[in-house]
Amino acid sequence: MPKEHILVVEDEEDILELLRYNLNKEGYRVTGVLSGEEALRTARSQPPDLVILDLMLPGIDGLTVCRELKQDAKTREAPIIMLTAKGEEADVVAGLELGADDYVTKPFSPRVLLARLRAVLRRRVAAPPPETDAIVLHDLAIHPGRHEVLVRGEHVELTSTEFRLLTFLARRPGWVFTRAQIVQGVQGEDYSVSERAVDVQIVGLRKKLGPAGPYIETVRGVGYRFKE
Repeated sequence: MPKEHILVVEDEEDILELLRYNLNKEGYRVTGVLSGEEALRTARSQPPDLVILDLMLPGIDGLTVCRELKQDAKTREAPIIMLTAKGEEADVVAGLELGADDYVTKPFSPRVLLARLRAVLRRRVAAPPPETDAIVLHDLAIHPGRHEVLVRGEHVELTSTEFRLLTFLARRPGWVFTRAQIVQGVQGEDYSVSERAVDVQIVGLRKKLGPAGPYIETVRGVGYRFKE
């Protein structure tokens, strides 16, 4: 069976050809374009399975392309991996909040990019567990129905907010979430979490989880993810 169709949006031709070569070598079908305008036209006529999107583009920039793709019914389901330059943390956060799935900082290793791409495609296929199903990752078990967390078989006492935060991250291992996305995902009726409070909650949660605490990883300048 043919592999997935990847749309690569990159205005530097040497980088575009590097990506095309490495993706073709792995068996992916690749369409490469040099501008945001061409990216939107191509995505709408040949909807891709995944988009690799440079944020610094002439004309329509990458964030606008991301927004347009996520608002179009034909393309909104396609995962997006952003290519960013160092120092573009604000753009990374904005892209994730627009619906992008991951990012890679230039200069990048093709092997690392391919690994990220495969991980994103796996997550696209694998649906998150139903809200009532137990989540078992590494040596951590979360039982939503019983509001119970076990680390190496030992019960861990969490507050309601800590439990919602842990469950939110653990349902999508490997996904990077900004603080704003975490707030939106874990707010209960008490609305006890703010963006500023997320960092404090994470520190306390890691401490309570003990040996499982490092599974909650900090993505510098962006937010947090649960180790895949």
